[in-house]
Amino acid sequence: MKQMSEAVYSTILGGAVGDALGVPVEFRKRDTFKITDMIGYGTYDQPPGTWSDDTSMTLCLVETLIETEGDTRLLMQKFSNWESDGYLAPYNHCFDIGRTTMEAISSFREGKHPDECGGFREDDNGNGSLMRIAPVVFLTVGIEDFNLRLKLVEKFSKVTHAHARSILGCIIYIEILYQLYLGCEKNNVLFVVADIINSMINDKYEKEKPHYARILNGSICNLDIKDIRSSGYIVETLEALLWCLLKHDNFQDTVLEAVNLGYDTDTTGIVAGSMAGMYYGLGKKGIPEKWIKKLAKYKMIEKMCRKFADKIEIYT
Repeated sequence: MKQMSEAVYSTILGGAVGDALGVPVEFRKRDTFKITDMIGYGTYDQPPGTWSDDTSMTLCLVETLIETEGDTRLLMQKFSNWESDGYLAPYNHCFDIGRTTMEAISSFREGKHPDECGGFREDDNGNGSLMRIAPVVFLTVGIEDFNLRLKLVEKFSKVTHAHARSILGCIIYIEILYQLYLGCEKNNVLFVVADIINSMINDKYEKEKPHYARILNGSICNLDIKDIRSSGYIVETLEALLWCLLKHDNFQDTVLEAVNLGYDTDTTGIVAGSMAGMYYGLGKKGIPEKWIKKLAKYKMIEKMCRKFADKIEIYT
């Protein structure tokens, strides 16, 4: 089992690094660019180290968990403040937001309860809750009952993405992070998680399992790059990050591979960065310090990580 403070730090900072690596080339086609270091400008004309909505919303969740036991109304208010006023954005303005997330924020502003704001249509299965949900793994530490872990993931996904497929994708992602935190080797983690998902998931999530078949049957490990897509669809984002994680043996190569897959580069970057950060930590194979230091407001993120780790350790 990893030390809580380092795990929080490397997971959140690793995600922010992956996000910032991807921001300049978001929406660009694969093989039309090559990212080897943290650069700037590009798609949004932002300076090097700029992170996107993915990290801003992750930090909104972290701050909510520091301040409360997970008040989803406060979380949605922070999301709303970020979209309108640039709260917890790198340069105090929101320059990117997904459709389903924007619709959820609009519903909240109209007075809907957070539990009723998330998109539940077939076309609401973007990666907008996957990209920000990594901090929830630290709430699951010490909870042996899988169904209780599931409920936590469900609670924080459905405020923006309420379709069962989106929630199941987040469940798989958090369960993998949880097993890595416990010390599971990355080459075994899919088999461990697949066994848990296949034995424990039923009712409304059962029919969504075939969409994640390449993850749950382990075939994702053996696919060629041409079979990996990195779109904004949650299934394809989750497949892409796991393909990258299983292909490489260090943080840097994992995250650069994820970003260089193209298309939704910031989100593939953040989820790959969070998972590789959890696994490799801050050591020789871990997150390059030079990339952390290039992040916009990195000291603010570090301080928030410390506060979050301190709070989590009280309850575990």
